[in-house]
Amino acid sequence: MSDIIDLINWNGLLSQSGSTDYTLFAAATEATSEVVAESGAEEGTLILAGVLLSLVVIYFASKLGGEICSRINLPPVLGELVGGVVIGVSVFHLLVFPEGGALATDSLIINFLESTAGLTPEAAESVFATQSEVIGLLSELGVIILLFEIGLESDLKELIRVGPQAAVVAVVGVVAPFAAGTAGLVYIFNVPAIPAIFAGAALTATSIGITAKVLAELGQLSSKEGQIIIGAAVLDDVLGIVVLAVVASLVKTGEVKIANIGILIVSAGAFLVGSILIGRLISPYIVGLVNEMNTRGQVLLTGLVFAFSLSYIATAIHLEGILGAFAAGLILAETEKRRELEEQVIPVADVLVPIFFVVVGAKTDLSVLNPAVPSNREGLIVATFLILVAILGKVITGFTVFGQPDLNKLSIGVGMIPRGEVGLVFAGVGSASGALSESTDAAIIVMVITTTFIAPPLLRLVFKETDAVAQSNSTPSLEE
Repeated sequence: MSDIIDLINWNGLLSQSGSTDYTLFAAATEATSEVVAESGAEEGTLILAGVLLSLVVIYFASKLGGEICSRINLPPVLGELVGGVVIGVSVFHLLVFPEGGALATDSLIINFLESTAGLTPEAAESVFATQSEVIGLLSELGVIILLFEIGLESDLKELIRVGPQAAVVAVVGVVAPFAAGTAGLVYIFNVPAIPAIFAGAALTATSIGITAKVLAELGQLSSKEGQIIIGAAVLDDVLGIVVLAVVASLVKTGEVKIANIGILIVSAGAFLVGSILIGRLISPYIVGLVNEMNTRGQVLLTGLVFAFSLSYIATAIHLEGILGAFAAGLILAETEKRRELEEQVIPVADVLVPIFFVVVGAKTDLSVLNPAVPSNREGLIVATFLILVAILGKVITGFTVFGQPDLNKLSIGVGMIPRGEVGLVFAGVGSASGALSESTDAAIIVMVITTTFIAPPLLRLVFKETDAVAQSNSTPSLEE
């Protein structure tokens, strides 16, 4: 950087002296360009180094946390989340992000690069921002791959069959916590209307990624309960987008634009139904194209092209990309290439999905749980209320499914509890808008953390109890 400044100053001196020596001027300009290019290349190398170090830390934390949880009979995904908390903003500051208010000086990875790779303080912020953006994009790609994998493991016919039940669960899971949370904050805690509405909206979210991963680990993804949970979570995601759009519009303008909400609802419904119907028509041609290919990876790459295309379309019409990936998985699961594609996508998921869960944990700031800070106390009281509403508002959804006495209704409600990254999106939008006070913002974060971490062990517990009851009922007694 100092070389660039010296060269620029030298060019200025040439101009001031009135020199007309074009050769000297051209040489100076060429030298300046070379230094700038060299500086840019060096910065790009350091960005790559930062990303590589971040991935080393992420994979180490995910495997260590996952192995520990696996050995104490807890879902490995919980270990990945906890591993993210440990390396993130709450503890070691190895993985921090600018959107959370962190600076380059807060990142131990950036400090390590300054000590070992010659990263200058002037370039640190740029490297930190770009490195964080790359990790964030890999995290988003990870959840897209996860939902594609989950779609492949799901049964579209079964999902359609449980559609009405899933729709009821989704609607109740949105309306109940939203109404109870908003009313309680307004009438019990005297929170102003707009922050109360935003907090109530945050209660509607469901993290399909976390629940789906736990269900897959438990072997319950294809069960009727699992299909209802997944179907309801997908619908929940669509409804959550609509709710977020309403609240964001209310915060910015003070009025809800019905036209925008109508467009979102129509586009979401048209996308989900249209992509599945059209996809089922073109899937035979996709399989035929794959069968004509001779190069390696034709099944995996063709499947990913299809999944990414639907994810792009979903994103382009202001829906979530994960909906497109999930729809692609559902469509390809009905083809003859299902098993082969499932096997080939597993290594890809093993590389990208842990990034998503560790990043979710790394972004959660547990300092809001410290009651010694006066500003946190009010938030903790409100958080306790939000946690109760968040849990009960989702648990009751399972009991809205009538006429099926053999269904594990409690597991359906528990499966809808985790807010995860979806809740963090609500909290982030609310904080950025300035609509939330510090205590309300802290309360939402505490609610998201709590529901995210308690749902996996609770889900495993309710399914284990159901299996135990079923096994005892199927075992003949000694008298028989």
